[in-house]
Amino acid sequence: MEHFDVIVVGAGISGIGAACHLAQRCPDRTFAVLEGRESIGGTWDLFRYPGVRSDSDMHTLGYSFKPWTHEKSIADGRSIMEYLRETVEEFAIESKIRFRTHVVSASWSSPDARWTLTTSDTRTGEESTISCNFLFMCSGYYSYKGGHEPEFPGRDRFRGVVVHPQKWSEDLDYTGKKVVVVGSGATAVTLVPAMADRAARVTMLQRTPTWMVSRPDVDKFANRIRKVLPGRLAYAVTRFRNTAFQQLAYNRTRTHPERVRKFLLEEIRKELPEGYDVEKHFTPPYNPWDQRLCLVPNSDFFKGIKAGKIDVVTDKILTWTENGIDLVSGQHLDADIIVTATGLELVTLGEMDFTVDGEPVDFSKTWTYKGLAYSGVPNLVSTFGYINASWTLRADLTSEYVCRLLNHMRSKNARICRPTLRHEDKGMPERRWIENFSAGYMERVMHLFPRQGDREPWINPQNFKRDKKMFRESPIDDGVMIFG
Repeated sequence: MEHFDVIVVGAGISGIGAACHLAQRCPDRTFAVLEGRESIGGTWDLFRYPGVRSDSDMHTLGYSFKPWTHEKSIADGRSIMEYLRETVEEFAIESKIRFRTHVVSASWSSPDARWTLTTSDTRTGEESTISCNFLFMCSGYYSYKGGHEPEFPGRDRFRGVVVHPQKWSEDLDYTGKKVVVVGSGATAVTLVPAMADRAARVTMLQRTPTWMVSRPDVDKFANRIRKVLPGRLAYAVTRFRNTAFQQLAYNRTRTHPERVRKFLLEEIRKELPEGYDVEKHFTPPYNPWDQRLCLVPNSDFFKGIKAGKIDVVTDKILTWTENGIDLVSGQHLDADIIVTATGLELVTLGEMDFTVDGEPVDFSKTWTYKGLAYSGVPNLVSTFGYINASWTLRADLTSEYVCRLLNHMRSKNARICRPTLRHEDKGMPERRWIENFSAGYMERVMHLFPRQGDREPWINPQNFKRDKKMFRESPIDDGVMIFG
Protein backbone atom coordinates (compact mmCIF):
# COMPACT_ATOMS: atom_id res chain seq x y z
CA MET A 1 0.00 0.00 0.00
CA GLU A 2 1.32 3.40 -0.99
CA HIS A 3 2.09 5.75 1.93
CA PHE A 4 2.62 9.50 2.32
CA ASP A 5 3.43 11.79 5.21
CA VAL A 6 0.43 13.99 4.30
CA ILE A 7 -2.59 13.53 2.10
CA VAL A 8 -4.61 16.56 1.00
CA VAL A 9 -8.17 15.80 -0.06
CA GLY A 10 -9.44 18.17 -2.74
CA ALA A 11 -7.74 20.20 -5.50
CA GLY A 12 -9.89 23.30 -5.36
CA ILE A 13 -8.70 26.70 -4.18
CA SER A 14 -8.05 25.36 -0.64
CA GLY A 15 -6.29 22.16 -1.68
CA ILE A 16 -4.01 23.87 -4.20
CA GLY A 17 -3.08 26.42 -1.56
CA ALA A 18 -2.41 23.66 0.98
CA ALA A 19 -0.12 21.87 -1.48
CA CYS A 20 1.84 25.05 -2.17
CA HIS A 21 2.29 25.74 1.55
CA LEU A 22 3.47 22.18 2.16
CA ALA A 23 5.93 22.36 -0.72
CA GLN A 24 7.41 25.60 0.60
CA ARG A 25 7.28 25.12 4.38
CA CYS A 26 7.62 21.33 4.75
CA PRO A 27 9.89 20.36 1.85
CA ASP A 28 11.04 17.19 3.60
CA ARG A 29 7.49 15.79 3.80
CA THR A 30 5.98 13.58 1.12
CA PHE A 31 2.40 14.42 0.14
CA ALA A 32 -0.28 13.76 -2.43
CA VAL A 33 -3.47 15.62 -3.38
CA LEU A 34 -6.50 13.41 -4.08
CA GLU A 35 -9.16 14.92 -6.34
CA GLY A 36 -12.38 13.15 -7.28
CA ARG A 37 -12.97 15.16 -10.43
CA GLU A 38 -10.91 15.24 -13.64
CA SER A 39 -9.52 18.74 -13.17
CA ILE A 40 -8.40 21.21 -10.57
CA GLY A 41 -10.46 24.20 -9.46
CA GLY A 42 -13.27 22.78 -7.35
CA THR A 43 -16.03 25.38 -7.28
CA TRP A 44 -14.47 27.38 -10.10
CA ASP A 45 -14.41 24.43 -12.46
CA LEU A 46 -17.71 22.88 -11.34
CA PHE A 47 -19.97 25.91 -11.77
CA ARG A 48 -20.51 26.84 -15.42
CA TYR A 49 -23.61 29.02 -15.25
CA PRO A 50 -23.67 32.37 -17.11
CA GLY A 51 -21.67 35.12 -15.46
CA VAL A 52 -20.08 32.92 -12.77
CA ARG A 53 -17.65 35.13 -10.87
CA SER A 54 -16.13 35.86 -7.49
CA ASP A 55 -18.12 37.88 -4.99
CA SER A 56 -14.94 38.74 -3.08
CA ASP A 57 -12.09 40.79 -4.48
CA MET A 58 -9.28 38.65 -5.83
CA HIS A 59 -6.63 40.49 -3.82
CA THR A 60 -8.06 38.72 -0.77
CA LEU A 61 -9.58 35.66 -2.45
CA GLY A 62 -6.21 35.05 -4.09
CA TYR A 63 -3.36 33.41 -2.20
CA SER A 64 -1.05 35.30 0.13
CA PHE A 65 1.94 33.93 -1.82
CA LYS A 66 0.65 34.44 -5.37
CA PRO A 67 -0.20 38.04 -6.42
CA TRP A 68 -3.34 38.70 -8.42
CA THR A 69 -2.30 40.89 -11.36
CA HIS A 70 -5.40 41.10 -13.54
CA GLU A 71 -7.02 44.49 -13.99
CA LYS A 72 -10.38 43.33 -12.64
CA SER A 73 -10.51 42.48 -8.94
CA ILE A 74 -13.99 40.93 -9.22
CA ALA A 75 -13.09 38.13 -11.58
CA ASP A 76 -15.01 35.75 -13.81
CA GLY A 77 -14.67 32.01 -13.37
CA ARG A 78 -12.39 31.61 -16.38
CA SER A 79 -9.87 34.14 -15.02
CA ILE A 80 -9.87 32.44 -11.63
CA MET A 81 -9.19 29.09 -13.27
CA GLU A 82 -6.27 30.63 -15.17
CA TYR A 83 -4.89 31.91 -11.85
CA LEU A 84 -5.20 28.47 -10.27
CA ARG A 85 -3.50 26.77 -13.22
CA GLU A 86 -0.68 29.31 -13.05
CA THR A 87 -0.28 28.56 -9.34
CA VAL A 88 -0.10 24.80 -9.93
CA GLU A 89 2.55 25.30 -12.62
CA GLU A 90 4.57 27.93 -10.74
CA PHE A 91 4.83 25.83 -7.59
CA ALA A 92 5.29 22.56 -9.47
CA ILE A 93 2.54 20.63 -7.72
CA GLU A 94 0.77 19.08 -10.71
CA SER A 95 2.69 15.83 -10.23
CA LYS A 96 1.28 15.65 -6.69
CA ILE A 97 -2.37 15.66 -7.82
CA ARG A 98 -4.22 12.41 -8.51
CA PHE A 99 -7.42 12.97 -10.43
CA ARG A 100 -10.56 10.80 -10.52
CA THR A 101 -9.67 9.62 -7.01
CA HIS A 102 -12.74 9.89 -4.80
CA VAL A 103 -12.09 9.27 -1.11
CA VAL A 104 -14.81 7.03 0.31
CA SER A 105 -13.63 6.55 3.88
CA ALA A 106 -10.79 7.19 6.29
CA SER A 107 -9.80 4.89 9.14
CA TRP A 108 -7.29 5.83 11.87
CA SER A 109 -5.14 3.30 13.69
CA SER A 110 -3.42 4.50 16.87
CA PRO A 111 -0.94 1.58 17.02
CA ASP A 112 0.18 2.40 13.48
CA ALA A 113 -0.22 6.19 13.89
CA ARG A 114 -1.71 6.48 10.41
CA TRP A 115 -4.84 6.99 8.38
CA THR A 116 -5.86 4.43 5.79
CA LEU A 117 -8.05 5.86 3.04
CA THR A 118 -10.32 3.83 0.80
CA THR A 119 -10.59 5.48 -2.59
CA SER A 120 -12.63 4.84 -5.70
CA ASP A 121 -11.66 5.52 -9.30
CA THR A 122 -14.54 7.68 -10.55
CA ARG A 123 -14.18 6.31 -14.07
CA THR A 124 -13.88 2.57 -13.40
CA GLY A 125 -15.27 2.26 -9.87
CA GLU A 126 -12.19 0.31 -8.82
CA GLU A 127 -11.38 0.69 -5.12
CA SER A 128 -7.91 0.94 -3.63
CA THR A 129 -6.24 2.02 -0.40
CA ILE A 130 -3.60 4.58 0.45
CA SER A 131 -2.23 5.64 3.81
CA CYS A 132 -0.78 8.73 5.44
CA ASN A 133 0.36 10.01 8.82
CA PHE A 134 -1.59 13.26 8.56
CA LEU A 135 -4.87 13.98 6.78
CA PHE A 136 -5.59 17.51 5.53
CA MET A 137 -9.20 17.90 4.36
CA CYS A 138 -9.67 20.64 1.72
CA SER A 139 -12.82 19.31 0.10
CA GLY A 140 -15.01 22.37 0.66
CA TYR A 141 -18.27 22.58 2.52
CA TYR A 142 -20.97 21.58 0.05
CA SER A 143 -22.00 18.42 -1.76
CA TYR A 144 -20.76 18.00 -5.32
CA LYS A 145 -23.61 15.56 -5.97
CA GLY A 146 -26.14 18.35 -6.36
CA GLY A 147 -27.53 21.56 -4.93
CA HIS A 148 -30.46 22.15 -2.61
CA GLU A 149 -33.73 21.42 -4.43
CA PRO A 150 -36.87 22.19 -2.40
CA GLU A 151 -40.11 20.35 -3.19
CA PHE A 152 -42.17 22.66 -5.38
CA PRO A 153 -45.89 21.82 -5.76
CA GLY A 154 -46.73 20.99 -9.35
CA ARG A 155 -43.14 20.85 -10.53
CA ASP A 156 -43.81 17.76 -12.64
CA ARG A 157 -46.46 19.70 -14.58
CA PHE A 158 -44.01 22.26 -15.97
CA ARG A 159 -43.31 21.63 -19.67
CA GLY A 160 -40.28 23.89 -19.98
CA VAL A 161 -36.66 23.45 -18.94
CA VAL A 162 -35.65 23.29 -15.27
CA VAL A 163 -32.00 23.73 -14.31
CA HIS A 164 -30.08 24.15 -11.06
CA PRO A 165 -26.95 26.33 -11.37
CA GLN A 166 -24.77 23.54 -9.97
CA LYS A 167 -25.83 21.29 -12.87
CA TRP A 168 -25.85 23.89 -15.62
CA SER A 169 -25.87 22.57 -19.17
CA GLU A 170 -23.54 24.64 -21.32
CA ASP A 171 -25.69 24.00 -24.40
CA LEU A 172 -28.79 25.51 -22.76
CA ASP A 173 -30.06 28.19 -25.16
CA TYR A 174 -32.05 30.89 -23.40
CA THR A 175 -32.01 33.39 -26.28
CA GLY A 176 -35.42 35.04 -26.55
CA LYS A 177 -36.81 32.90 -23.71
CA LYS A 178 -38.81 33.94 -20.66
CA VAL A 179 -36.70 32.96 -17.65
CA VAL A 180 -37.70 32.79 -13.98
CA VAL A 181 -34.87 32.49 -11.47
CA VAL A 182 -36.12 31.19 -8.11
CA GLY A 183 -33.93 32.59 -5.34
CA SER A 184 -32.16 35.82 -4.51
CA GLY A 185 -28.76 34.78 -3.15
CA ALA A 186 -25.33 35.39 -4.63
CA THR A 187 -25.90 32.92 -7.49
CA ALA A 188 -29.19 34.51 -8.54
CA VAL A 189 -27.73 38.00 -8.36
CA THR A 190 -24.96 36.83 -10.69
CA LEU A 191 -27.16 34.83 -13.08
CA VAL A 192 -29.99 37.27 -13.60
CA PRO A 193 -28.04 40.17 -15.20
CA ALA A 194 -25.83 37.72 -17.12
CA MET A 195 -28.89 36.14 -18.76
CA ALA A 196 -30.79 39.38 -19.29
CA ASP A 197 -28.92 40.45 -22.43
CA ARG A 198 -30.04 37.39 -24.42
CA ALA A 199 -33.27 36.34 -22.76
CA ALA A 200 -36.59 37.94 -23.64
CA ARG A 201 -37.03 38.79 -19.97
CA VAL A 202 -35.61 37.52 -16.69
CA THR A 203 -37.61 37.51 -13.47
CA MET A 204 -36.01 36.96 -10.09
CA LEU A 205 -38.60 35.41 -7.78
CA GLN A 206 -37.83 35.72 -4.08
CA ARG A 207 -39.67 34.99 -0.85
CA THR A 208 -37.72 37.67 1.00
CA PRO A 209 -35.22 40.27 -0.23
CA THR A 210 -31.46 39.98 0.13
CA TRP A 211 -29.06 42.77 1.07
CA MET A 212 -27.14 43.96 -1.96
CA VAL A 213 -24.23 46.32 -2.40
CA SER A 214 -22.85 47.70 -5.65
CA ARG A 215 -19.17 48.30 -6.33
CA PRO A 216 -16.87 48.48 -9.37
CA ASP A 217 -15.23 45.29 -10.60
CA VAL A 218 -11.95 47.19 -11.01
CA ASP A 219 -9.85 48.14 -7.97
CA LYS A 220 -8.31 51.46 -9.05
CA PHE A 221 -6.12 51.61 -5.96
CA ALA A 222 -4.63 48.18 -6.67
CA ASN A 223 -3.97 48.96 -10.32
CA ARG A 224 -2.44 52.33 -9.49
CA ILE A 225 -0.15 51.11 -6.73
CA ARG A 226 1.06 48.21 -8.89
CA LYS A 227 2.58 50.79 -11.24
CA VAL A 228 4.79 52.33 -8.55
CA LEU A 229 5.65 49.44 -6.24
CA PRO A 230 7.20 46.01 -6.88
CA GLY A 231 4.51 43.43 -7.67
CA ARG A 232 4.60 41.43 -4.43
CA LEU A 233 4.76 44.54 -2.25
CA ALA A 234 1.88 46.17 -4.15
CA TYR A 235 -0.18 43.00 -3.73
CA ALA A 236 0.60 42.81 -0.01
CA VAL A 237 -0.41 46.46 0.51
CA THR A 238 -3.67 45.99 -1.42
CA ARG A 239 -4.42 42.74 0.40
CA PHE A 240 -3.86 44.38 3.79
CA ARG A 241 -6.01 47.38 2.83
CA ASN A 242 -8.88 45.31 1.46
CA THR A 243 -8.83 42.86 4.35
CA ALA A 244 -8.95 45.72 6.84
CA PHE A 245 -11.88 47.23 4.96
CA GLN A 246 -13.74 43.90 4.94
CA GLN A 247 -13.33 43.56 8.69
CA LEU A 248 -14.26 47.18 9.35
CA ALA A 249 -17.41 46.89 7.22
CA TYR A 250 -18.44 43.63 8.87
CA ASN A 251 -17.81 44.95 12.38
CA ARG A 252 -19.88 48.04 11.62
CA THR A 253 -22.86 45.80 10.74
CA ARG A 254 -22.50 44.18 14.17
CA THR A 255 -22.13 47.40 16.18
CA HIS A 256 -24.33 49.81 14.20
CA PRO A 257 -26.74 47.69 12.15
CA GLU A 258 -29.35 50.45 11.76
CA ARG A 259 -26.81 52.87 10.30
CA VAL A 260 -25.62 50.24 7.83
CA ARG A 261 -29.22 49.39 6.87
CA LYS A 262 -29.94 53.06 6.21
CA PHE A 263 -26.76 53.50 4.16
CA LEU A 264 -27.38 50.41 2.00
CA LEU A 265 -30.99 51.37 1.31
CA GLU A 266 -29.99 54.92 0.37
CA GLU A 267 -27.45 53.54 -2.09
CA ILE A 268 -29.98 51.10 -3.58
CA ARG A 269 -32.55 53.88 -4.07
CA LYS A 270 -29.99 55.83 -6.08
CA GLU A 271 -29.61 52.83 -8.39
CA LEU A 272 -33.31 52.26 -9.13
CA PRO A 273 -36.02 54.14 -11.02
CA GLU A 274 -37.92 56.76 -9.06
CA GLY A 275 -40.90 55.25 -7.26
CA TYR A 276 -39.52 51.71 -7.29
CA ASP A 277 -40.75 49.73 -4.28
CA VAL A 278 -37.44 49.37 -2.44
CA GLU A 279 -39.20 48.53 0.81
CA LYS A 280 -40.83 45.45 -0.71
CA HIS A 281 -38.11 44.14 -3.00
CA PHE A 282 -34.79 45.23 -1.45
CA THR A 283 -35.34 45.55 2.31
CA PRO A 284 -34.68 42.23 4.09
CA PRO A 285 -36.25 41.47 7.48
CA TYR A 286 -32.79 40.81 8.96
CA ASN A 287 -29.72 42.97 9.48
CA PRO A 288 -26.84 43.14 6.99
CA TRP A 289 -24.42 40.23 7.43
CA ASP A 290 -26.92 38.17 9.39
CA GLN A 291 -26.73 36.58 5.98
CA ARG A 292 -24.09 37.19 3.32
CA LEU A 293 -24.28 40.46 1.38
CA CYS A 294 -24.68 40.03 -2.36
CA LEU A 295 -22.23 41.92 -4.52
CA VAL A 296 -23.54 43.72 -7.62
CA PRO A 297 -20.50 44.57 -9.80
CA ASN A 298 -20.81 47.80 -11.78
CA SER A 299 -24.51 47.97 -10.79
CA ASP A 300 -25.33 45.41 -13.52
CA PHE A 301 -28.40 44.05 -11.71
CA PHE A 302 -29.86 47.51 -11.12
CA LYS A 303 -29.09 48.62 -14.68
CA GLY A 304 -31.06 45.62 -15.94
CA ILE A 305 -34.08 46.71 -13.91
CA LYS A 306 -33.86 50.27 -15.23
CA ALA A 307 -33.55 48.96 -18.80
CA GLY A 308 -36.70 46.86 -18.39
CA LYS A 309 -34.85 43.55 -18.87
CA ILE A 310 -35.09 42.36 -15.25
CA ASP A 311 -38.11 42.03 -12.98
CA VAL A 312 -38.02 41.37 -9.25
CA VAL A 313 -41.06 39.66 -7.75
CA THR A 314 -41.37 39.17 -4.00
CA ASP A 315 -43.99 36.52 -3.32
CA LYS A 316 -44.51 32.88 -2.39
CA ILE A 317 -45.04 30.01 -4.79
CA LEU A 318 -48.49 28.44 -4.85
CA THR A 319 -47.78 25.89 -7.57
CA TRP A 320 -45.89 25.36 -10.79
CA THR A 321 -48.04 25.09 -13.89
CA GLU A 322 -47.53 23.83 -17.43
CA ASN A 323 -46.15 27.20 -18.54
CA GLY A 324 -44.87 28.91 -15.42
CA ILE A 325 -45.53 29.58 -11.75
CA ASP A 326 -48.69 30.61 -9.90
CA LEU A 327 -48.01 32.78 -6.86
CA VAL A 328 -49.92 33.09 -3.58
CA SER A 329 -50.88 36.66 -4.49
CA GLY A 330 -52.71 35.41 -7.58
CA GLN A 331 -50.05 36.58 -10.01
CA HIS A 332 -48.80 34.17 -12.70
CA LEU A 333 -45.24 34.19 -14.05
CA ASP A 334 -44.82 32.85 -17.57
CA ALA A 335 -41.64 30.84 -18.06
CA ASP A 336 -39.89 28.85 -20.75
CA ILE A 337 -36.99 28.15 -18.36
CA ILE A 338 -37.00 27.97 -14.57
CA VAL A 339 -33.67 28.22 -12.78
CA THR A 340 -33.75 26.89 -9.22
CA ALA A 341 -31.04 29.05 -7.61
CA THR A 342 -32.08 27.64 -4.25
CA GLY A 343 -28.70 27.09 -2.67
CA LEU A 344 -26.20 24.41 -1.77
CA GLU A 345 -26.31 21.27 0.32
CA LEU A 346 -23.67 21.62 3.00
CA VAL A 347 -21.76 18.57 4.19
CA THR A 348 -19.06 17.83 6.75
CA LEU A 349 -15.63 16.76 5.54
CA GLY A 350 -16.30 15.63 2.01
CA GLU A 351 -19.20 13.23 2.67
CA MET A 352 -16.70 10.60 3.86
CA ASP A 353 -16.99 8.00 6.60
CA PHE A 354 -14.43 8.36 9.39
CA THR A 355 -13.46 5.87 12.06
CA VAL A 356 -10.90 6.16 14.85
CA ASP A 357 -9.62 2.84 16.15
CA GLY A 358 -12.71 1.11 14.81
CA GLU A 359 -15.23 3.59 16.24
CA PRO A 360 -17.28 5.75 13.83
CA VAL A 361 -16.72 9.49 14.24
CA ASP A 362 -19.78 11.68 14.73
CA PHE A 363 -18.38 15.18 14.23
CA SER A 364 -21.47 16.77 15.77
CA LYS A 365 -20.42 15.21 19.08
CA THR A 366 -16.95 16.74 18.94
CA TRP A 367 -15.68 20.17 19.95
CA THR A 368 -14.00 22.34 17.35
CA TYR A 369 -10.34 23.10 17.97
CA LYS A 370 -9.60 26.58 16.56
CA GLY A 371 -12.24 25.93 13.89
CA LEU A 372 -9.91 23.52 12.08
CA ALA A 373 -9.62 20.28 14.10
CA TYR A 374 -11.86 18.09 16.28
CA SER A 375 -11.63 16.89 19.85
CA GLY A 376 -10.50 13.28 20.08
CA VAL A 377 -9.73 12.99 16.35
CA PRO A 378 -5.97 12.65 15.76
CA ASN A 379 -3.78 13.94 12.93
CA LEU A 380 -6.63 15.64 11.09
CA VAL A 381 -7.24 19.24 10.06
CA SER A 382 -9.94 20.58 7.75
CA THR A 383 -10.20 23.90 5.96
CA PHE A 384 -13.29 26.08 6.26
CA GLY A 385 -12.92 29.69 5.13
CA TYR A 386 -14.76 32.82 6.17
CA ILE A 387 -18.43 33.49 5.69
CA ASN A 388 -17.91 37.21 6.42
CA ALA A 389 -14.75 37.75 4.34
CA SER A 390 -12.79 36.05 1.58
CA TRP A 391 -12.56 32.26 1.91
CA THR A 392 -8.86 32.07 1.11
CA LEU A 393 -7.78 34.37 3.92
CA ARG A 394 -8.63 31.61 6.39
CA ALA A 395 -7.55 28.79 4.08
CA ASP A 396 -4.07 30.34 3.95
CA LEU A 397 -3.96 30.68 7.74
CA THR A 398 -5.07 27.06 8.16
CA SER A 399 -2.30 25.83 5.86
CA GLU A 400 0.25 27.91 7.74
CA TYR A 401 -0.90 26.33 11.00
CA VAL A 402 -0.72 22.80 9.57
CA CYS A 403 2.87 23.40 8.48
CA ARG A 404 3.77 24.77 11.94
CA LEU A 405 2.15 21.71 13.50
CA LEU A 406 3.94 19.23 11.23
CA ASN A 407 7.31 20.89 11.78
CA HIS A 408 6.76 20.88 15.54
CA MET A 409 5.93 17.19 15.44
CA ARG A 410 9.08 16.49 13.45
CA SER A 411 11.22 18.45 15.91
CA LYS A 412 9.73 16.54 18.89
CA ASN A 413 9.76 13.18 17.11
CA ALA A 414 5.99 12.96 17.69
CA ARG A 415 3.81 10.80 15.46
CA ILE A 416 0.40 11.67 16.90
CA CYS A 417 -1.35 14.95 17.73
CA ARG A 418 -4.83 14.89 19.22
CA PRO A 419 -6.97 17.81 20.47
CA THR A 420 -8.06 16.76 23.96
CA LEU A 421 -10.40 18.42 26.43
CA ARG A 422 -8.70 19.54 29.63
CA HIS A 423 -10.37 18.90 32.97
CA GLU A 424 -11.51 22.53 33.13
CA ASP A 425 -13.01 22.31 29.63
CA LYS A 426 -15.43 19.53 30.47
CA GLY A 427 -18.91 20.90 30.98
CA MET A 428 -18.18 24.21 29.27
CA PRO A 429 -21.19 25.91 27.61
CA GLU A 430 -21.99 24.74 24.08
CA ARG A 431 -22.30 27.20 21.22
CA ARG A 432 -23.08 26.63 17.55
CA TRP A 433 -20.10 26.15 15.26
CA ILE A 434 -21.02 29.36 13.42
CA GLU A 435 -23.02 32.00 15.25
CA ASN A 436 -24.99 35.07 14.15
CA PHE A 437 -25.50 33.84 10.60
CA SER A 438 -29.04 32.85 9.67
CA ALA A 439 -28.61 31.80 6.02
CA GLY A 440 -30.81 28.83 5.21
CA TYR A 441 -28.01 26.70 3.78
CA MET A 442 -26.23 26.98 7.13
CA GLU A 443 -29.32 26.55 9.30
CA ARG A 444 -30.23 23.29 7.55
CA VAL A 445 -27.03 21.51 8.57
CA MET A 446 -25.58 23.27 11.61
CA HIS A 447 -26.61 20.29 13.77
CA LEU A 448 -24.07 18.16 11.87
CA PHE A 449 -21.10 20.37 12.70
CA PRO A 450 -18.94 20.31 15.84
CA ARG A 451 -19.73 22.37 18.89
CA GLN A 452 -17.96 25.54 19.87
CA GLY A 453 -16.97 26.30 23.46
CA ASP A 454 -16.60 29.56 25.33
CA ARG A 455 -12.80 29.68 25.53
CA GLU A 456 -9.71 29.23 23.39
CA PRO A 457 -8.83 27.02 21.69
CA TRP A 458 -12.37 25.55 21.53
CA ILE A 459 -13.68 28.38 19.37
CA ASN A 460 -14.35 29.23 15.74
CA PRO A 461 -14.37 33.04 15.84
CA GLN A 462 -14.63 33.72 12.09
CA ASN A 463 -12.45 36.74 12.77
CA PHE A 464 -9.33 37.28 10.68
CA LYS A 465 -7.47 39.38 13.25
CA ARG A 466 -8.11 36.89 16.04
CA ASP A 467 -7.35 33.89 13.82
CA LYS A 468 -3.99 35.38 12.78
CA LYS A 469 -2.95 35.54 16.41
CA MET A 470 -4.37 32.10 17.24
CA PHE A 471 -2.87 30.31 14.22
CA ARG A 472 0.47 32.10 13.91
CA GLU A 473 1.45 33.14 17.43
CA SER A 474 -0.16 30.83 19.97
CA PRO A 475 2.04 27.88 21.02
CA ILE A 476 1.55 24.64 19.13
CA ASP A 477 2.10 22.68 22.33
CA ASP A 478 -0.69 24.40 24.26
CA GLY A 479 -1.71 21.68 26.70
CA VAL A 480 -4.76 20.89 24.55
CA MET A 481 -3.10 19.49 21.44
CA ILE A 482 -1.59 16.38 22.99
CA PHE A 483 1.42 14.76 21.30
CA GLY A 484 2.57 11.17 21.38
